[in-house]
Amino acid sequence: MKLDTSRLQWTRQPASCVIAPDRIEIVTRPHTDLWQRTYYHFRNDNAPVLQMSTEEAFFSFVVKTEFAESHHRFDQCGVVLYLDSENWLKGSVEYENDRFQHLGSVVTNHGYSDWATTEIPAGVKSMWYRLSRREDDFCIECSEDGAVFHQMRVCHLHEAKGEIRFGIYACSPEDSSFRAVFTHMELTECKWLAHDGQAPDKEV
Repeated sequence: MKLDTSRLQWTRQPASCVIAPDRIEIVTRPHTDLWQRTYYHFRNDNAPVLQMSTEEAFFSFVVKTEFAESHHRFDQCGVVLYLDSENWLKGSVEYENDRFQHLGSVVTNHGYSDWATTEIPAGVKSMWYRLSRREDDFCIECSEDGAVFHQMRVCHLHEAKGEIRFGIYACSPEDSSFRAVFTHMELTECKWLAHDGQAPDKEV
């Protein structure tokens, strides 16, 4: 089912944006980011986040991101599930230099972030993501063609009980700004299947 963009609400506004039924463009402000404490010790919580709410315990959300204009270290855009400043997750490609970028994910529980990454060529300028929920457990997957998805991360969010919010984000942690484009947004039944031998899903 195509995502109804009228259901999306801002947590924080970007520099500018265009929201249409089939396409969203976000222009980032400089010095915007999501990060909590770990390693760097600082806390950044000012990235624009556009989300919808749901109480559905089992679902998948798909989105295609395009970031041809990203050009400065840490420019990024992707999928997000933001509950509050200390509990959230995100998946994105972060620009590093003219040779490589970081395809990765961050999970933040109770105010501490982690960052799992792999290097990909700098020439990659689009990426699909699929975020799946199984109650308070989540799976982030990525795809270069929108057909074959590869697992990036399986994780748990301690505070993801009942109603949650999820959607898209873009930010520029350093002195930069760029245009991020989001298309092919879709909600489906949960594509992250129960593990072999796992008990059936509970009735909800």
